[in-house]
This record gives sequence, C-alpha cells and structure tokens, in this order.
Amino acid sequence: MRSDGSALSLKRWWRSAGFAWAGIAHTYRTQANFRIEVAAAVIAAALALALQAPLTPIVLCCTLVLSLEVVNTALEALTDLASPGIHPLAKIAKDAAAAAVLIASLGALLVGLAVLGPPMLKLVGLHP
Repeated sequence: MRSDGSALSLKRWWRSAGFAWAGIAHTYRTQANFRIEVAAAVIAAALALALQAPLTPIVLCCTLVLSLEVVNTALEALTDLASPGIHPLAKIAKDAAAAAVLIASLGALLVGLAVLGPPMLKLVGLHP
C-alpha cells in the first residue's frame, strides 16, 4: 500500500477514515449479528442515560463487541479468499474469531447486568 505523504496530513486521514467507514457499512449491510449488536448497544446506552447509570462501562463494552464483530467479518472474508474450499484450518480461524465475539458479548452482558441491574431494580421497587 502506498503512502500519500505525512502521517499528519488531513487529506490522508480523511481518506483512511473513508476506508474505515466503508468497512463499517459493509459489516452493517451484510452481517445480521452486527445489526442486532448495534441495536443492543443503542438500547443499553439509552437505558444507562435514562437510569442515570454510569455510561462509560456500557460504551466500552459495546465498542469492544462491535469492534470484534468487524474484525470477525474481516477475518471471514480473508479466510474465504485464502481458502475458497472447505479446510479444517479455515474452520478453526472462523470459529475462533466468532468465539472472540461471543466471549466479549457475554462479558458485556455481565457488565450490563452489573451496571444497569441495580437502578432497574430500584425503579421497579425491588431494590432498597
């Protein structure tokens, strides 16, 4: 890949940001799980704001899950390119990338329960 001058070039930064947005758009268009995760992130952030719960852990967890889903999509595409046929190593690569998303999602769920659970319970009168 060629360089378009200084790393501090605004033009170069905008060009790179365009490539990144194209990756996000592709993932959103083609990956149902990503769309579900985006919706879950919006709901979690809205709940945190509405309940006046700490927003930072929610945003960080959502960012981690969404980022790993984008990496998973990239790895799947590269695996399909490198190994168009069925191959046990291709399966391992895809399964491991999907596992990373699953692990992050489960962690995000636990953080969401820890951060949002108490204010939600208080709201419905089940928490002192």
